[in-house]
Amino acid sequence: MDASFTAEQDEIRRTLRELLQKRCGSAELRAAVDTPAGHDPALWTALARQLGLPGLALPEAYGGVGCSVTELALAAEETGRFLAPSPLLATAVLAAPLVLALGTETQRARLLPRIAAGSLTAALAVPGTALTTALTLTGPNGGEWAGGGRAGGVQARQVGDSGWRLYGQVAQVLDGHSAELLLVAAHAGGFARSRTLLFLVAGDAAGLVRVRQTSLDATRSQARLELRDVEGELLGADDSQQTLRELSAAGDTVAAVLAAEAVGAADRALERTVQYVKQREQFGRAIGSFQAVKHRLADVYVQVQGAKSAAYYAAWATGQGERAGGLALAQGLEALRTAAAEGIQLHGGIGFTWEHDAHLYFKRAAGDELLFGPVHRLRAHAAEGAHLFENREVTV
Repeated sequence: MDASFTAEQDEIRRTLRELLQKRCGSAELRAAVDTPAGHDPALWTALARQLGLPGLALPEAYGGVGCSVTELALAAEETGRFLAPSPLLATAVLAAPLVLALGTETQRARLLPRIAAGSLTAALAVPGTALTTALTLTGPNGGEWAGGGRAGGVQARQVGDSGWRLYGQVAQVLDGHSAELLLVAAHAGGFARSRTLLFLVAGDAAGLVRVRQTSLDATRSQARLELRDVEGELLGADDSQQTLRELSAAGDTVAAVLAAEAVGAADRALERTVQYVKQREQFGRAIGSFQAVKHRLADVYVQVQGAKSAAYYAAWATGQGERAGGLALAQGLEALRTAAAEGIQLHGGIGFTWEHDAHLYFKRAAGDELLFGPVHRLRAHAAEGAHLFENREVTV
């Protein structure tokens, strides 16, 4: 593994950081999350047209840039620094890889160029709180999370030779209220031929009701979807095993990108805290000169640097067939939670007010852990996969 970045990778980071510094300050961020879309469409257009961010990891044959997951992770690190609300995670990280892996050639040719251009946003809808299970981050992916033929989740029934109708409910769908294309995981076949499949559903489909939910992290818009006999198009072939396999494969990429995003946010939270303790004075001295404060910030710095190394390695490892995303995500989320919590504490009285940006970073840490964790389950599943605590003999 070459730990240094290429000139192109450094350019992606530099250009993206400069753009976000101009377009995603504190005031712009708060204004964007209060809009009906939950993000600034003009910023999303700029990210797509100027930087090609939605198609960064898509093949050139479909209008993408043809980069690896590493470049996508580096871009996510920069968006994480600014907590930039955008459809990037839902569209380019969760949905697009599944369309590429599972879709027919006709579906890929119809959808991926529009996703790469930023003209089509997408979201992955997984029933209940099973997103991490579906992505094989916190447990084995057996497909039971899709409904299993029982009440709850989303059920799919075939009408005629190729048509499908979906009914059910999905909550906590990232950008589900504004995405123009939905990838809905549904259970089909009842008990006779139980299987889990993915379906393409238009955002304006008849019978589809979408309600934006109030979420802990306002920079991550979520929605509840109600599907009332909605028309769906099967994504790819009627093959449950392939669907589960590709969801699991996508999960490691998602975790690696999320780990980089968390590291970017943690790094920025630490940076802002260091700036503040250099300015705030107590007893005639800047509080950053107190040894206790130095020790606390040094501990955070070490944790953030360790998480950064893990995130970079996980992004590189995705191209080598190694699953390291889950552990990197656990380390990144833990580093972000620590950096955000220490930031609130060391900002003193002002840090405890809702108006201060320190709370946005803490909510991102807590919100991501609710959606993609928790940390101890990410680590436990990784340990099980590595058989870490099996066949060990204790000698006295």
